[in-house]
Amino acid sequence: MSVTSPATTACAAAEQTRAVVREFLTARLAGDTGRLVELFADEVDWLLAENPGVPWIRPRSTAAECAAQFTELMEHTVPEDARARVDTFLVDGTDAVLMGHLAGTVRTTGKSFSGPFALHLTVENGRITRHHLYENSRSIAEACTP
Repeated sequence: MSVTSPATTACAAAEQTRAVVREFLTARLAGDTGRLVELFADEVDWLLAENPGVPWIRPRSTAAECAAQFTELMEHTVPEDARARVDTFLVDGTDAVLMGHLAGTVRTTGKSFSGPFALHLTVENGRITRHHLYENSRSIAEACTP
């Protein structure tokens, strides 16, 4: 009979969280929306401040909708100008927080945006169940305004 301690369980959860988040980042960088759909849970707690002037920012809740955010972002921005840097990657059990800086250019206006971001992800049963992104929404809205 094996007994699993709470510390062992927490460590295993953290390892799984870290692995799934790394897969998520790899799929995002590759534009692999099929893999993103697999990584997101069927239902996701998605939070990104509503920004009516930004076409890729909208409510989402399914794996397919969440994965589509990447495609929509690429349709409305200049891919060659997209930059994101992760400075901090913290994991505590099923939760991960990434902090860094992002920048890009809106295709229709030619205006740039940039600013810090924080992304809170939760991984349960090997899939992302929470995606809360905090970013410089004002800079992005201004870049979308003609």
